[in-house]
Amino acid sequence: MKNIVLKSTIYVLIGVSALIWFGFAWISGLNLSLAKDFFSLVPKVVSADLLLIAIFVKWGWKFKIFRGWLVPFPDLNGTWVGYVYSNWVDEATGNKITPIPAMLTVKQTFFSTSYVVRTSEMQSDSYVEGFLIDEQRQQKELTYSYTSRPRASLSHRSNPHDGACVLSIIENPKRRLKGRYWTERQTTGEMIFDFYSDDLLEELPDDHREHPKTEPENQR
Repeated sequence: MKNIVLKSTIYVLIGVSALIWFGFAWISGLNLSLAKDFFSLVPKVVSADLLLIAIFVKWGWKFKIFRGWLVPFPDLNGTWVGYVYSNWVDEATGNKITPIPAMLTVKQTFFSTSYVVRTSEMQSDSYVEGFLIDEQRQQKELTYSYTSRPRASLSHRSNPHDGACVLSIIENPKRRLKGRYWTERQTTGEMIFDFYSDDLLEELPDDHREHPKTEPENQR
């Protein structure tokens, strides 16, 4: 997939540069068959290319028209709400904890992505991120490693720790991120998030603070 996108990028850059070259030549009345006229346009063409690249990197990559053939990954920017289903068992009762309402915020640019998961008790911040995208194999996943920091008042029972997760990117019939996680505390579980807002919220919305009525089959 990376090779295909690289080839597409090169072809698009060459094609756009050629159009710009001919456009400037036509406006200026230059003859591109003459080396002097041809090379005199190099600074203008390079400047125009850099401007278009800057616009694409800032905004253009988000448009669906570029998906697949030029931009391999989707735009995930915004707030996603859902639940964390942990396999952690309370030693005092012998029961698993109930699903935890959670919120995932994604801040994404063309070159980087960061993920923050918040619950009422902790915040997890990503520090290594990546995509596993292969349309031919129907694979669309995001991966990241994170550091989780519980609230200071909970330090007696929950210490800061690192972990990693793999979430499938679901776009049809509705936008959803769903997958598994594991931590250095030897706990594992599942996270499911549905798209909620284009805004980056800083705490769980009021309508998403209750436990779900049902759980994933593999968590029951």
